[in-house]
Amino acid sequence: MSRLQLVGLGHDHLGPVDLTLEAGECLGLAGASGAGKSQLLRAIADLDPNHGEVWLDGTVREGMPGHLWRRRVGYLAAESHWWYDTIGAHFPVPPTGAQLQALGLPAEALTWEVARCSSGERQRLALLRLLQGAPALLLLDEPTAALDAKSARLVEALLDAYRLGQ
Repeated sequence: MSRLQLVGLGHDHLGPVDLTLEAGECLGLAGASGAGKSQLLRAIADLDPNHGEVWLDGTVREGMPGHLWRRRVGYLAAESHWWYDTIGAHFPVPPTGAQLQALGLPAEALTWEVARCSSGERQRLALLRLLQGAPALLLLDEPTAALDAKSARLVEALLDAYRLGQ
């Protein structure tokens, strides 16, 4: 993972926020509903208008085109979006059976209709989809909120391995 630095990041209803996270560190945000946690993540990802500076490994966000920034900074929304009918169509390269199994999903999950999936299954599959791009920074909005305890542990183990470069 990469070093993240926020300097005066905010917008009309958020911040300013100053923060530095070293490579490999993990930070959890907690607060009341509507406090701005998702807005902060979206601002870091440059998905909503904001002011201030965001640096990733010494490169300022404004120093690169938005689409390149968003390849380096992976944002997983609390509710992911699906635009094709089947799960497998959303993956440029199908996840391996081992990757699916690591999240408690069967290999045939790629053949499932999106409408058939529970919110927890969609969330785990969306995480796999995000990780395929190998972003340097992960911004995860409630990644385990729709999961049972076992599935949450599997997601946390996968994220720890990713964070530690394993």
